[in-house]
Amino acid sequence: MNVKECLKGFCKKLNIERVGIAPIGPYKELEKILKDRIDKGYITGMEEEDIKKRINPKETMPDVASIIVCLFPYFTGYFDSNISKYTYSIDYHRIIKEKLDKIGEFLKERIENFSYKAFVDTGPLVDRYLAYLAGLGYFGINNNLINDKYGSYVFIGYILNNYKFEVDKPLNKTCKKCGECIKKCPGGAILGDFQMNPRRCLSFITQKKEELTQEERDILKKNKMVFGCDICQDVCPHNQNIEHTNMEEFRKNLIYILDEKEVLDMSNKAFKRKYGDRAFSWRGRKIILRNFEVLREIKN
Repeated sequence: MNVKECLKGFCKKLNIERVGIAPIGPYKELEKILKDRIDKGYITGMEEEDIKKRINPKETMPDVASIIVCLFPYFTGYFDSNISKYTYSIDYHRIIKEKLDKIGEFLKERIENFSYKAFVDTGPLVDRYLAYLAGLGYFGINNNLINDKYGSYVFIGYILNNYKFEVDKPLNKTCKKCGECIKKCPGGAILGDFQMNPRRCLSFITQKKEELTQEERDILKKNKMVFGCDICQDVCPHNQNIEHTNMEEFRKNLIYILDEKEVLDMSNKAFKRKYGDRAFSWRGRKIILRNFEVLREIKN
């Protein structure tokens, strides 16, 4: 068994079914896309500001030789909820980072002088682009990565490492371009032709720390979510009849609803104690209460 097969075999033991290898760039095509987004103002301020770090893995790990990319499906079904599906379980950062480190340590035992750096969502590189390059999915018009088995309800983790694994090839596919995500997006953030303005995305608006504009408040009122948004995914035909997650960590200890009165009656410390291990807590209690307040205006 070669090292790549050995890697995939170990990943299966961790219930990671989708693993691919991305090349180390630099990604010139991505650079053009990112510069175009910046020129048009299609950025949120949450992105890595240094484009070099986003397109060149060597900026993060000088001796990188390949990138291991893994998908982590999290879909558990449709529920009456006011938070995004990706926040139902314990914070995915914790779950995935632990698994990536297990992979890294496993390879350390088998490859001489092996070194790695693992990232979940917070790394400088564009994880969806890496997953695309690694052959794990294709892009939807809403900019989400789509996997045929699990749809777009997947987290992405990647491992920069100094071993030259054989790279995989991107899939020669795109979404159906039905336009449902464009029609149903509350903020009109999805522009078609695989472009979007993330500043009009409801998910971004629910997490924005600065004061909301009246336009942003009006967008927020179009849905009942107090954290995140799933509309463009829920209406996507590629997400119909997909399989539920095979990962136990994303099937247990689930929370679907945040109660306004409970959050209001809590102190910030109490909120952190109860919900500090949840992805929706990262912006804090005050942002969620602000979103509840905006939604309350609908009733008044």
